[in-house]
Amino acid sequence: MAGPDKGFSRWLLATNHKDIGALYLWFSFAMFLIGGSFAMIIRAELFQPGLQLVEPNFFNQMTTMHGLVMVFGAIMPAFVGLANYMIPIMIGAPDMALPRMNNLSFWILPFAFAILVSSLFMEGGAPNFGWTFYAPLSTTYAPPSVTFFIFGVHLMGISSIMGAINIVATIFNLRAPGMTLMKMPLFVWTWLITAFLLIAVMPVLAGAVTMMLMDIHFGTSFFSAAGGGDPVLFQHIFWFFGHPEVYIIILPAFGVVSEIIPTFSRKPLFGYASMVYATAAIAFLSFIVWAHHMFTVGMPLVGELYFMWATMLIAVPTAAKVFNWITTMFKGSLTFETPMLFSIAFVFLFTLGGLTGLMLAIAPADMQYHDSYFVVAHFHYTMVAGAIFSISASVYYWLPKWCGRMYNETMGKVHFWIAFLGFNLTFFPQHFLGLAGMPRRIPDYSIQFADFNMISSIGAFIYGLAQLIFLFNIIRTIYFGEKTTKEQTWESARGLEWTLPSPLPFHTFERPPSIK
Repeated sequence: MAGPDKGFSRWLLATNHKDIGALYLWFSFAMFLIGGSFAMIIRAELFQPGLQLVEPNFFNQMTTMHGLVMVFGAIMPAFVGLANYMIPIMIGAPDMALPRMNNLSFWILPFAFAILVSSLFMEGGAPNFGWTFYAPLSTTYAPPSVTFFIFGVHLMGISSIMGAINIVATIFNLRAPGMTLMKMPLFVWTWLITAFLLIAVMPVLAGAVTMMLMDIHFGTSFFSAAGGGDPVLFQHIFWFFGHPEVYIIILPAFGVVSEIIPTFSRKPLFGYASMVYATAAIAFLSFIVWAHHMFTVGMPLVGELYFMWATMLIAVPTAAKVFNWITTMFKGSLTFETPMLFSIAFVFLFTLGGLTGLMLAIAPADMQYHDSYFVVAHFHYTMVAGAIFSISASVYYWLPKWCGRMYNETMGKVHFWIAFLGFNLTFFPQHFLGLAGMPRRIPDYSIQFADFNMISSIGAFIYGLAQLIFLFNIIRTIYFGEKTTKEQTWESARGLEWTLPSPLPFHTFERPPSIK
């Protein structure tokens, strides 16, 4: 999207942060469509009771691949792409601090996910143990492809750590003169904190999958009770990574929404400092609540009580953020362009997901909710309505700045309303399915769950249709959109362009020779 076209080598050898940001964003959208196609297979099978389309083992493979591709292939690279594209611009930096490492951190990803997706065609099929890959399902009883899965996860983790180090180095070393930490845009702050989370927890995931590899091939018994190990140990290690991972996914979304809502409210963000401290508090608390995913494993009562109260505590800084977004809109001069619609939907739906999270935090109640469709509904209200809606908002918000052309506003609003309708039709009925007792990750179910499953599947296909409209609008904008000027971009519209010592043109900014 930036600079003259020099063929494939331009992308292969790219060190410009805009080029690499564009690569990340296109890759993540491709993974989003692939992961979405896996979800369509799941919902098509669940459209009515009985086994219609796929075998139970293949259904389990689809649930595994859908989760892994969406979390590690779609959402995380999308936010890294946004960081690559926008952070240097926002802080007045000429580029990322480590441009060649930036290039390598991207090009590892296609190979990692090629390995992961190719496991569908291996003997025994793809991993079939769920995206959380609990032992012993992922060790003692795993298909042969689990070794390739482990290698893919290692590559993905290496990419994430390199990207995070690059972001931290850029923010600390390349800010424009006069831009102190407390003058940085909220998106930069959320990514700085997210980068530290990534550096802290990705090695934990690497340790977990390495222990799996040792159990499978080298005769160890980390997670095998027969050899003196403990399968519950795997859950502790995985969720010590997995819960901060949830906030790695959602904190950049908080930053995006904190940029967009002030723009279309024509007001500065309410409570900037409190938003920074709340983000840091969420990041800290995310490390000490991991076992709320494990209330049913038989932990001591004092452990259940601790994790229950700690989980409720993490709702406090999150609620402070919601309060600040609503207060920013209060008495503002609101307009409802597409980025604002997605952002308001984010605040409403993410808050709903947070409320169901509080329900799941109550240990005795979680005994009933655990591994039911209520949990599926809860985390999709935070992950899809949280991460995916905010990514959609950010693309509409910054696309005119990226390519110098304006998207079709009517088509954007059509995308929003179809996505909003499809999302809620898909996941809201799943709360009722879970409360009625339907377990997750099953290809067949009792007749009393049929109606809500049918509604959910119809909603899923509507939501999938919305993403094709999104793709069409993006491509149409890049090639045929009405040309725009810097004065027409959203930040300038509110008169709150980033406060840098001197104006920085967006499309003519060149790196100094030392960085090229």
